[in-house]
Amino acid sequence: MATFRFMALEKTLQREPVIVKREQNLTSDFYGIQVFDRPKMKKYLSKEAYKAVCDAVDESTPIDRKMADQIAQGMKSWAIENGATHYTHWFHPLTDGTAEKHDAFITPAETGGVVESFSGSLLAQQEPDASSFPSGGIRQTFEARGYTAWDASSPAFIVENTLCIPTVFISYTGEALDYKTPLLRALSAVDKAATTVCQYFDKNVTKVTANLGWEQEYFLIDEALYHARPDLMLTGRTLMGHSSAKDQQLDDHYFSSIPTRVFRFMEDLENEAYKLGIPIKTRHNEVAPNQFEVAPIYEEANLANDHNQLIMDLMKKIARRHNFQVLFHEKPFAGINGSGKHNNWSLTTDTGVNLYSPGKNPKSNLQFLTFVINTIKAVYDNQDLLRASILNAPNQHRLGANEAPPAIMSVFLGTEVSNMLDHMEETVVERKMTPDEKTALKLNIGRIPEILLDNTDRNRTSPFAFTGNRFEFRAVGSSANCASAMIALNSAVAAQLNRFSKEVDSLIEKGIKKDEAIFQVLKKLIIESKPIRFDGNGYSDEWVVEAEKRGLTNIRSVPKALEAYLHPRVKKMFADLGVLTESEIEGRVEVEYEKFTKKIQIEARVLGDLAINHIVPTAVQYQTMLLENVKNMKTVFSEDEFKQLASGRMELIKEVGGHVSAVKAKVKEMIEARKVANIIEDGKEKAFAYENTVKPYLDDIRYHIDKLELIVDNELWPLPKYRELLFVR
Repeated sequence: MATFRFMALEKTLQREPVIVKREQNLTSDFYGIQVFDRPKMKKYLSKEAYKAVCDAVDESTPIDRKMADQIAQGMKSWAIENGATHYTHWFHPLTDGTAEKHDAFITPAETGGVVESFSGSLLAQQEPDASSFPSGGIRQTFEARGYTAWDASSPAFIVENTLCIPTVFISYTGEALDYKTPLLRALSAVDKAATTVCQYFDKNVTKVTANLGWEQEYFLIDEALYHARPDLMLTGRTLMGHSSAKDQQLDDHYFSSIPTRVFRFMEDLENEAYKLGIPIKTRHNEVAPNQFEVAPIYEEANLANDHNQLIMDLMKKIARRHNFQVLFHEKPFAGINGSGKHNNWSLTTDTGVNLYSPGKNPKSNLQFLTFVINTIKAVYDNQDLLRASILNAPNQHRLGANEAPPAIMSVFLGTEVSNMLDHMEETVVERKMTPDEKTALKLNIGRIPEILLDNTDRNRTSPFAFTGNRFEFRAVGSSANCASAMIALNSAVAAQLNRFSKEVDSLIEKGIKKDEAIFQVLKKLIIESKPIRFDGNGYSDEWVVEAEKRGLTNIRSVPKALEAYLHPRVKKMFADLGVLTESEIEGRVEVEYEKFTKKIQIEARVLGDLAINHIVPTAVQYQTMLLENVKNMKTVFSEDEFKQLASGRMELIKEVGGHVSAVKAKVKEMIEARKVANIIEDGKEKAFAYENTVKPYLDDIRYHIDKLELIVDNELWPLPKYRELLFVR
């Protein structure tokens, strides 16, 4: 293994940059060429079929079989003209990625041979084998039937020679087995709830769209070194490895000049993303060595989520072209920053208004404050749910590690908005307001700057921050499907907006003027949700104490956090909104318990194997070399000289022996703990067992291995070290 390590390093040093050439000079020349978007639909579809698709997207109207057949024919013609030979229904099962089954555009011809064909029924629905996808007990393994159904709101696209059709994935009995189905339901719920509230301010609003702008952080590792680290290959993170003498402490990597090999990868990625209509806008070095970020322009949330899943697949493929491996694990290297996927979220109306941007008059600013305050209340009431939506085994390593938001949910607003909310809290609105009070309040509201981008400082320690015209959910992990957080957030906000409109309507029915009714409810919400507002340092120990005083929860355990989904209030909220049924919620939680257990189980098995079969033999070999050296010294030096010279070596031999013994003992204990946990049948109980009795051994064993790495001869050490993994150029 040691030889292979140095072979990997040598191969790395011989890398030459892959030159990426564009066929066109302008991005606009080839943007979206592999997407069946509206311009292409207009060209390949009849007027009736084109209108049917547009109505399905804009008005959520169903597409009948006749129109589906016409759409399928047009889509097939376009796809074949662009080199497609197969088609697939592309979906997001409850795993950590996407799924696809490719079928050729062929059917037997009556005269022999085959012809290319594609029908509306094949476009609209497929029946993939669902037996191996997680369902959390919704269906049994022998019940293999599941359905994928076309999501017309997300355009089809071509990857290599395959037409990919975005779809939902449901069971034979109709339960959602994916991320997209409940996301679409949540987006519909927030649309209806937000539109109702917007009607207080503008009767012309008939639709509200949730927007998402994700920021994808990732690491790039040289492929040869990656394959020399079984822990990276099998778990996505290094289960051992002492910190490098230099890593990120000088902050010299952040926004610095992009290394040539990495730049070529980024350029290649952007070219492929643009062809697929993914509006990549930003690229830069992140804080940790070999860590980078890519971010697009904002899009409608469902499409943005599809694009994020697609870009992650693209990154894996394109990285290999450049002799890299891309790491999406939230904490692949101990001691340096991990990776997140900040979800920038906002709501916009079909009249072109961003509901989180102040306007030019008191009326539009009251609308702005209405949505800000209701969002704060939604986060406060659903802090445990939002945490559960983003906390998993890999993200557990990152949250609260002085690089990412803590597991405590809080909302950062900035001085301008906080002052406005404080003023509204102090305003008397429970009784009928005098004309002077109304004038004073409206004048104050009217002073909100139209653009708060420069009036709202960023708070990197806040898990949920207002950043001028949107909220940034910073706690989302880099490997996550954005849909998990977006389902929880949009559902929580929809439920709160529904409660708000009911309260306002109730006051109006009692004879209170609309504006005064809105003020009264908003003031109540400001007071009720005040504990969640925090503009300070979320990394500090003082905040942990303060948060507890405020009654905010701080749950770091994944199994414990997942219990939030099972709270009766949460189940009722999802059911009332039509986002998730009780059985769907319970199934998803069961899947998450199983995923957590299996991730820890895999890490424990990999670490045990590496420790016993790689690290211990290497350490014993080095110890033997030291013993041989001491033995030879005894034949050369006098007894007094030998005692003086050999004492240091004997201490080193004992130190190596101590760590070796500790590693062997703890691996044995970990295996026994795993055996006990494995016989537990209940998924939740097993997850807690792995959390409490198996997971702690990972850090204990690592401690001793990392100490051995500092002692054992560098020429013998079998695995690439951090200084080699993190500084590849």
